[in-house]
Amino acid sequence: MTCLSSLEAIPQEVLEHIVFFSTADNPLGPPAPLLSLLLTSQTIYRTLSISANPHLYARIFTHKFDIDAAIRRLGPQIAVATVLASELQRRCIILKRIRARLDSRLRSVSSTPQKDQMLGELLWMAYLMMLENDGKNERQLREYADIETWLREFWFDDDGASLAPRKIKDDQWPLNHERNSLAMWLFWFFLKPDQYKRNENFRLVTSVMKLTALAANRYPLCWPSWAEFIPEEQSNSHSSVTHFSETYQLTPPPLAAPAILSFFTFAVQLSGPLQQMVYKAPHAPSASVLITGQSYEWESDWQKCMNLGQARYSNTFSGAYIPGSIEGVWEGIFTYTEFTAYAALLSGAPPPILHRSLVAQHRQTWKLREYHLLETDVDSSSGLSDPGPLSPGDPLRAYFPVGTRIREHSNEIQIHEPGRSEPLRYQRPPSCALNVSLMTDNYTRSLKDIIVVGEVTKQLSVRFFFLLHLFQGHSAWGQFNLIGRVRPCDGFVSLSKEYTEGDRGKWLYRCFLVGNSNGNLSGRWRDTLSPSHVSGYEGCFVMSRRR
Repeated sequence: MTCLSSLEAIPQEVLEHIVFFSTADNPLGPPAPLLSLLLTSQTIYRTLSISANPHLYARIFTHKFDIDAAIRRLGPQIAVATVLASELQRRCIILKRIRARLDSRLRSVSSTPQKDQMLGELLWMAYLMMLENDGKNERQLREYADIETWLREFWFDDDGASLAPRKIKDDQWPLNHERNSLAMWLFWFFLKPDQYKRNENFRLVTSVMKLTALAANRYPLCWPSWAEFIPEEQSNSHSSVTHFSETYQLTPPPLAAPAILSFFTFAVQLSGPLQQMVYKAPHAPSASVLITGQSYEWESDWQKCMNLGQARYSNTFSGAYIPGSIEGVWEGIFTYTEFTAYAALLSGAPPPILHRSLVAQHRQTWKLREYHLLETDVDSSSGLSDPGPLSPGDPLRAYFPVGTRIREHSNEIQIHEPGRSEPLRYQRPPSCALNVSLMTDNYTRSLKDIIVVGEVTKQLSVRFFFLLHLFQGHSAWGQFNLIGRVRPCDGFVSLSKEYTEGDRGKWLYRCFLVGNSNGNLSGRWRDTLSPSHVSGYEGCFVMSRRR
């Protein structure tokens, strides 16, 4: 009996075990031993092919990739053998493309729809893998596909597919579109700033981050517009994304938030030791210690993509902001540029105006806690109705109606809105609400509004509201009060900041929470004298949890 006939004589169940454990020896990359076996004979191929044996491929998929977050978000129907087998095949193809760096650089002067589609599929797959990462997905992208090298070429090579180096060389702005948004998020997910200290393109790296972080008139922090608290219709384009054999309408968050985080990371970690003691860098995902349930960190970011891809925006909390997630003490930095330089920027000046502009930075600290407004059980026969949340107000006042009064008591916050006969009462959340993995769907569905309130100690920062935020805070310029709200459709936070002493006026701070327990607040401040429909004087800021 030949070796081949002996192999064909092995019972199928035993052969499947042999294949699985041979691929398990190396969890990274495609299942090479299986691919070799498929080429041995037609009999073996008929036994082990993906169409004949999807259960084997599904088993290999769950060994190589994370699946818990996808089941939690998309439902158990995605865990059937045929779906997982198809997803394994698709991911192996794209991981090999990343490893070969086929799409990171321009191969010709002109792009084609087919090339753009392939690049879009690659970026979406990598981005969604990181939102579902519990350890395995990151290893596939980082260790097998070497996505860090791919991203360096994409962003900073002279022929990089982002076109950023070419644009900057020609005194133009880097492009702001979906592919670059996804690539900027991936850059932040995998960022290790030490790798860039001796990089010959370091000047270009910092230029790309500085331009995309500081040029608020070119790179919006959010869509829909920050001036709308309850947006009515979807005005942005979305993508049809195939994920686990289903098609979803998704829109990635804009590139500004990860660009700001990356900009501050380079500014702090690549500065001198004394500055690193004074200013804390944002907490990068690449620095996170791997823990069970790591994908919970990105639950709201996934929901944000879903919400932004819908035809109509939700006016209720549906997961884009997780109650309890900004509870605690936050420390960070805000920057500002020369006013004359920024005025020139708003008048249409090219990128060199920012390159030459000095950027100052100052520390600030906030301390926050949340209060929630929930739906109440009202007997229909009583003639009473459940009061709605606070009405949308002026975007330059953080969406608060003019004349709103706020009072804090021991266990609740009372909001007095002009025109209402009774105040709105916001209660402290249950302890489970402060842990995203314990948050129930019923609780989130009953949530109508959130207030975050905090005190300020002598050294600390904030007293603030959240959906309504009421803060008091401390910065290098003195103590301040903040009051703000959270937008339900995407978790966008807007805060009005007023210093308690001096003549510093009012400023508007707008941000997203990127991540959750290990997350950062990333956003921009702006003046409140310019009308909301025009660009104003702006700077950026980040806040990280005190550790």
